[in-house]
Amino acid sequence: MTLRDYAIRYGFIVLLVGLIAYFAVAADGFASPQSAVFIFQSVAITGVLALGVTATLVVGGFDLSIGSVATSAMMAASYAMVVLEQNAIVAVIACLVIGVVVGLINGWLIVYMRVPDLLATLGMMFLLLGLQRIPTEGRSIATGMTMPDGSVANGKFSETFLALGRHRIDFFIPNLIPVSVVVLVVLAVLIWFFLEYTRFGRMMYAVGSNERAAELAGAPVKAYKIWAYVISGVFASIGGILLAARLGRGDIASGNNLLLDAVAAALIGYAVLGAAKPNAFGTAVGAVFVGVLLQGLTMMNAPYYTQDFVKGAVLVVALVFTFALSGRGKR
Repeated sequence: MTLRDYAIRYGFIVLLVGLIAYFAVAADGFASPQSAVFIFQSVAITGVLALGVTATLVVGGFDLSIGSVATSAMMAASYAMVVLEQNAIVAVIACLVIGVVVGLINGWLIVYMRVPDLLATLGMMFLLLGLQRIPTEGRSIATGMTMPDGSVANGKFSETFLALGRHRIDFFIPNLIPVSVVVLVVLAVLIWFFLEYTRFGRMMYAVGSNERAAELAGAPVKAYKIWAYVISGVFASIGGILLAARLGRGDIASGNNLLLDAVAAALIGYAVLGAAKPNAFGTAVGAVFVGVLLQGLTMMNAPYYTQDFVKGAVLVVALVFTFALSGRGKR
């Protein structure tokens, strides 16, 4: 294995370790348990959404609606418990139904109506952004708020539901690992095993690699593509559930950066261990990278408007390592 091969395969891991070491020295408190908790919490939601994006990338698609699906799920959970005074189970089911329905609609538009995936999911993104604001006329949902019809929302989030986003588990240090991170790890392992070791997952890769060849081989290509968008919608709704549980309210502005961060994590995953393809392990590492980067920049008091620039620069470098240096981008 040449030096170039080592750089392609392990360069990103070295970059991540170097970044952690740099922030640990340059940013006061970065190496503290409190900082680790903040990183874990941000990684959990971003990572879950990024895993959903990965499922669509595997079949050669792309889902721009994940951020709006997550915020819609967050608002739905808040509305169910605060306004309708339902329990946590009803709220979770409502969120998952939203994810499934949106995924089916996206898949139907792309597969049967032949709308390009970027346009279909972009349209869905704007549709959901408007739809989630209609019930409250654009206001966030919180206990005691006055509804458009003049009634007062007296419901509240159940403690069980809030535990999904706020409870922490002891891990060497008390209260270090948020429950949301456990959810991320479980989902990451499941989707990794599903994509790598099941026939369904391998066929999804086949569809993304050469759709025409997979169709000629007798694979139900349309079904695989639709299922990929359903998986993306469900994962996005789970991310919205975790976000609602973390905030304890339906904040309409809280999901502004979810799409960009999730997409960055999924695409950075291409560079992890030289995979050069969408994969669950790389996506999880990419989510950790984004979390470390944003936490470090924040603790160094970097202006907020520079963070997207830095994320973009890192993403470009990662993709250069993946495609330009390895030559895998050539056709």
